[in-house]
Amino acid sequence: IFLCPACQRDVDLGERGLGSLFRNLTLERIVERYRQTINISTTIMCQFCKPPQLEATKGCTECKSSFCNECFKLYHPWGTQKAQHEPTPPTLTFRPKGLMCPEHKEEVTHYCKTCQRLVCQLCRVRRAHASHKVTPVLSAYQALREKLTKSLAYILSSQDTVQLQIAELEERVKHTEVNGSQAKEEVSQLIRGLCTVLEEKQATLLQAIQESQQERLASLHHQVQEHRAMLENSGMVGYTQEVLKETDHPCFVQAAKQLHSRIVRATDSLQSFRPAATSSFSRFQLDLSREMKLLTDLTFIKAPEAPVIDTQRTYAYDQIFLCWRLPQHSPPAWHFTVEYRKSDTKAKALKLWQRCEEVRGTSALVEYLDTDSVYVLRVKGCNKAGFGEYSEDIYLHTPPAPVLNFFLDNRWGFNRERLAISKDQRAVRSVPGLPMLFAAERLMTSCHLSIDMLIGDMAITQGRSYWACCVDPSSYLVKVGVGLESKLQEWFQGPQDVVSPRYDPDSGHDSGAEDATVDAPPPYAFLTIGMGKILLSHGSALTSRDPSGCTIPLPPRIGICLDYERGKVTFYDAVSFRGLCECGVDCSGPVCPAFCFIGGGALQLQELVASKQERKVTIGGLSKLD
Repeated sequence: IFLCPACQRDVDLGERGLGSLFRNLTLERIVERYRQTINISTTIMCQFCKPPQLEATKGCTECKSSFCNECFKLYHPWGTQKAQHEPTPPTLTFRPKGLMCPEHKEEVTHYCKTCQRLVCQLCRVRRAHASHKVTPVLSAYQALREKLTKSLAYILSSQDTVQLQIAELEERVKHTEVNGSQAKEEVSQLIRGLCTVLEEKQATLLQAIQESQQERLASLHHQVQEHRAMLENSGMVGYTQEVLKETDHPCFVQAAKQLHSRIVRATDSLQSFRPAATSSFSRFQLDLSREMKLLTDLTFIKAPEAPVIDTQRTYAYDQIFLCWRLPQHSPPAWHFTVEYRKSDTKAKALKLWQRCEEVRGTSALVEYLDTDSVYVLRVKGCNKAGFGEYSEDIYLHTPPAPVLNFFLDNRWGFNRERLAISKDQRAVRSVPGLPMLFAAERLMTSCHLSIDMLIGDMAITQGRSYWACCVDPSSYLVKVGVGLESKLQEWFQGPQDVVSPRYDPDSGHDSGAEDATVDAPPPYAFLTIGMGKILLSHGSALTSRDPSGCTIPLPPRIGICLDYERGKVTFYDAVSFRGLCECGVDCSGPVCPAFCFIGGGALQLQELVASKQERKVTIGGLSKLD
């Protein structure tokens, strides 16, 4: 175990200990240069001259010695292996020319990016580095030198900024000293105030005990005096005995009348003896368990813990609805600060955070956002102790186009017997009922099931539009998409059935009528959903019967994006904004959102964030911060 000099943590170096580490030759060379600068007058003598020794003029790394000119020639004769030794300046510390592998004692030639370690040729071919990214040392040298040069140049060019930051830190040190002293004084005053309250309470409680003690003692002393009067040699008993000796009847009655009352009281006290006061003070005991716990737990107030983002309720639509909560045992927060910024991986510099302070409640709206962008958001709470930690960053993708706000058209076209539209015209449920059962029973003879269609109350004539809806996973078959308004009107005027041969535009007759429109975009574009699955097929139009394709699980929300100019409609997973499929659609006229049902099913249009009633604050056009 080795103690790291930088972080003071224990490091396990294995069986070889420090021997498994590389020598830091660069640091050794730097130290040597500084030593030579400090001891510039120090002379290095030849290690092989006979006295008197001459000053060394050359050094040899292989021999690890310093020589004068004559001794260097003598010990490196021409024509021998030593003659190949390269002379160096004289020194007292000799280092190898290059780094050697601690394990194989060979010169390192490569750098493992995965392990971030220099390796030799033998290390490179070992299994430990077989799948690692290994590059020549020269490549690693050039890359690191370039990075280090740029970083150093930036630091040298930012000296004014460094000075400003040093001044700011020094000012912060002064404020820390002043505020620390002030905090100590405030705590001392509070503790002194608490001690004063305890002393006053102590005096009040002791006074109550003292008063009770005096009252009890007085009662007991009086009772003692009464009982002492009943002793044989006491005054009352002796006086009674003398009165009994009186023979004059009137005088006896006069004296004995008052004496008899005293004797009766003494007799009753003797017969029903009970101390006039208790000696126990048990009712004057204190239960300080709660107060002691409060004093034991007495500590500084803490800032709120990092809020937890509620990912189930947080989403992006026309705006971003952000919802969070504090951990269970977190100190309370007076208010929250919400920060967000656009995440652009291609940008050279990070975007500045936009902030909204003093957000009351645990939810907020973020508006004025760019479409088809990723935003990162975070939250922190604040109370008397200051701001707490930030929540974990959450990344939300905004819709690919402006959100289209529309309602389901309940005025014309749809079958009121089988489709039920909600009052707010944002949800619809297909209720097949008995007619569907009767039709299903006659399906094998001549009856054909029909499609129930519903459209939006708004048509699109230009630009790009996006909307989303939720489809009930238990729906038998639902189609969501768009259609040319003129074709939709024709559909409502004479709806086709599902399995009738007349439904297929290719009737099997070789009339050539279908060939004329084979390249024309279809008037409808739908995504087929059924029984919790999405059918992804090559044909995306309503009239397509292409059986090839695959199914994927139904996401919580489906997004539809129409590009009117391009004549394209794209379907998305509205939670992750992952594209599901894209197909063409005829945009020669107004295009409407459309929905089809076969059998039971239900869907609901995504509610605009701006219309949510539970919002707490709206964020938009906020000041920027670093």
